[in-house]
Amino acid sequence: MPSNVVIEAIAYELPSTIITSLSIEEQIADNLAKFGIPLGSLEMLSGIKERRVWDAGTEPSNVATLAAQKVIDESGINADDIGCIINTSVSKDYIEPSVACLVHGNLKLSAHCRNYDIGNACLGFVDGMSTMMMMIETGQIKYGLIVNGESSLGPMDPTMARLKDPELTMETFRDNFATLTLGSGAVAMILTHKDNSQSGHLINGSVTLADTDNNRLCVGTHEGGITDPQKLLVAGVELAGKTWKTCERDLANWSDSAIDIYIPHQVSMPHINKLSKALGMSMDKIFLNVQTLGNIGPAALPITLKMAEEAGRMKAGDHVALLGIGSGLNCTGMSVTW
Repeated sequence: MPSNVVIEAIAYELPSTIITSLSIEEQIADNLAKFGIPLGSLEMLSGIKERRVWDAGTEPSNVATLAAQKVIDESGINADDIGCIINTSVSKDYIEPSVACLVHGNLKLSAHCRNYDIGNACLGFVDGMSTMMMMIETGQIKYGLIVNGESSLGPMDPTMARLKDPELTMETFRDNFATLTLGSGAVAMILTHKDNSQSGHLINGSVTLADTDNNRLCVGTHEGGITDPQKLLVAGVELAGKTWKTCERDLANWSDSAIDIYIPHQVSMPHINKLSKALGMSMDKIFLNVQTLGNIGPAALPITLKMAEEAGRMKAGDHVALLGIGSGLNCTGMSVTW
């Protein structure tokens, strides 16, 4: 459906601590040698050279608050006009209350501002955007604030403990490999009606498809994740292909020739390469940062969008394609006119 909603502003925060793939491998070097896996394989297999982590004890709500305050300040809007805040992070301070209400309290937003979490793995942020759009379109709110704070340290520590176990099996290593690609970051985005906008970054519409027959190929817990990387890659690319065809049918100008830049959720370089080949996406149009940030979950897509803007890769009027795949599986394509 055509939209009257715009992306008014985006801001992000990144941790200062950088962890290289090599330093991770060095901690489990004995087991890697046992399996005949040479040092450097993590970067070779994933394309990820490094990722960032917050200091131990950093709460997702605190870094999400930093990004939220930054986007409010940079947009120049009155925080009292924010009608809803939605958090979409996989990382959470507690089971309850919601991260959104913690950020709401930190920012001292209006008592009339709704606050709740939406969770849908790596697709959560885009789903938060879609939900907020409906409230803006129907006139329920003037501004919507979406936040996300991801910390990879929580699942990484118990995963590393398992991988250091002298009794480690190749199967357990393979199941836990994807956790080693995770990164950390925080991001916030403000949406509003185009009549209120100073930016004019119009969301044209989106398409989402599900393939829940494959809902256990990537299962995350507080102790890490269990993933079948190969099956997940194959199923994800297949679902993306079906979603792409639906986007071609339902969204205007959805083709590689008409799209100026792709902003994807980024899992690894092999994933990006297979996706681009399967969908016919020009690699030079894909803005990449997974090599230095790793997989930041639902924060990846909006952080990448802002980084692309900062790098001068987008100009007014450009057709921007947002692409996301989340474990479950779910896939979304969203069209934006910058």
